[in-house]
Amino acid sequence: MQSPRTSDASQICLHGCCPTPFHHTQQGAPQIISKPTTSSAAIRRSFVTTTATSLFPDARFTNHESLPPLQEAFAEFIRAYPNYSETYQIDRIRALEYYHLSLSSHVCLDYIGIGLFSFSQLNDDSNPVLSTTASTSTTPPTNNSDFPLFSLSYSSVNLKSRLQGEGRESKFESAIKKRIWEFLNLSEDDYSLVFTANRTSAFKLLAEAYPFRLYNKLVTVYDHKNEAVEALISSSEKRGAHAMAAEFAWPRLRLLSTKLSNMIVGKRKKRKGLFVFQLQSRATGARYSHRWMRMAQEHGWHVMLDACALGAKDVDRFGLSLFQPDFLVCSFYKVFGENPSGFGGLFVKKSVASFLEASTNAGIVSLAPMKKLSSPSDESSDSETEVDQTAGSTAGEKQLPSSDSCDLTACQVPESETSTEIIRKKEPSIECRCLDHVDSLRLTMISNRGRYVINWLINALLKLQYPHSDKGIPLVRIYGPKVKFDRGPAMAFNVYDWKGDKIKPVLVQKLADRENISLSCTFLQNIWFSDKYEAEKGQVLEKRKLESNGNENPSKSHKDHPDFVEKERWRYTALNQETIDI
Repeated sequence: MQSPRTSDASQICLHGCCPTPFHHTQQGAPQIISKPTTSSAAIRRSFVTTTATSLFPDARFTNHESLPPLQEAFAEFIRAYPNYSETYQIDRIRALEYYHLSLSSHVCLDYIGIGLFSFSQLNDDSNPVLSTTASTSTTPPTNNSDFPLFSLSYSSVNLKSRLQGEGRESKFESAIKKRIWEFLNLSEDDYSLVFTANRTSAFKLLAEAYPFRLYNKLVTVYDHKNEAVEALISSSEKRGAHAMAAEFAWPRLRLLSTKLSNMIVGKRKKRKGLFVFQLQSRATGARYSHRWMRMAQEHGWHVMLDACALGAKDVDRFGLSLFQPDFLVCSFYKVFGENPSGFGGLFVKKSVASFLEASTNAGIVSLAPMKKLSSPSDESSDSETEVDQTAGSTAGEKQLPSSDSCDLTACQVPESETSTEIIRKKEPSIECRCLDHVDSLRLTMISNRGRYVINWLINALLKLQYPHSDKGIPLVRIYGPKVKFDRGPAMAFNVYDWKGDKIKPVLVQKLADRENISLSCTFLQNIWFSDKYEAEKGQVLEKRKLESNGNENPSKSHKDHPDFVEKERWRYTALNQETIDI
């Protein structure tokens, strides 16, 4: 008998919305024909041209009846991007290991990142020692354990003390760190790693420890507001830092290179400070050259790289081991899950750790086993495992409430060996199946798939217009890069009504949520307007301007046509539901 998940894998996308190994291999994979070497610039131009001319060229969709059928749209997609069929392995992994995404019928357009463990790994009732997690999806899994194997506990040890070796580290924590080292291809000889509650905690932790009285400059490169950067700037300025921000030119939001260069080089040769950089925007999808890190290092800056917006295998593409920033922040979170559903990580280069200052900021966490490590039926072992938990806790750590626990891994401890002595002596074996899946896939496979999908989505959204309009009023306005070969899997956009007025992003977010589509909202900031766009400045720079933000998955994007927007907005008002004024 076929297992349910195997059955699912053999029936992936029966409607043809994504390729499957069974569907495409039967018809024959596209033949790989050797071609003469083409320049990088030519490849990029060809990609943009293909996207613009192959996906319903010159078409404008003004109502739901004008939208092409799904099968026809997908056929056009495959004709434009034939190599997409070669990524079927990703579909198979999704069906076998992350089947809850399909069961929930939930489209996550607000997620960029990577987790440590697969959903199947944490919810497999065939292995009783694997921890499980509650899901916020509309269809929660049935095989759900009431107690995760791990939780997060706050530590009172400050960053400098932890880097100097103070505070005990559990075997579980050491094993997870080892796997993360391998995944990021960074050396333990070069960096130290501390776990934090989240990304914001990592930013604030560094701001509290960095010696701004000696290096008082702070430069950030972000085209949008976010809690982590604001916490960094606020804490740094209180400690004497002079904060500066890179600017981005309207409307494509290109980085103003000359201004940033002047900030980095400076007028005088003296101690600089902290240069906080991201390789791609998690709001607009714009990508920035890693050469900025090299320039900052050559001019005496300490570089902090925010890698939280990088997707799977992006670290390999950017070659972090070559540039070796002084500090690096990353995070590992599930797509669905109770808060906290993951944790952050702060890497500190060992050569700069000594000049950090002692701080009192609490943000470091330890990964601790829960009090109950055996199955629920094994009541006799409760007291023993509770003693082991107490003995293994670091002095000065405060255990988080059980409602905030975070199930993080699968400890391969045989059921027959649940005594205290066995748990203490046996080295845990950590299986981070999500990272294993990423490592098993080629870099080009992951990057190409994301490139095809995000550019298809952008191209499709730009074709949605209101009818009977001489000006061709668009339904969606996209900020930042549009169709582009080298862009990230995120985009920033607003939805407009037939009069050309912007619909409140929070309302768009709530309307999308009705359709099980997750969007996020953010403020664009540090925008520079040339004289050419001075007339738009007053319209664009609204107080507390919110932009809807979505990521790579294009599912259900065709529902954003005029009738849908107007009807849903009126229905939303009729139900007397108020929007949230942020």
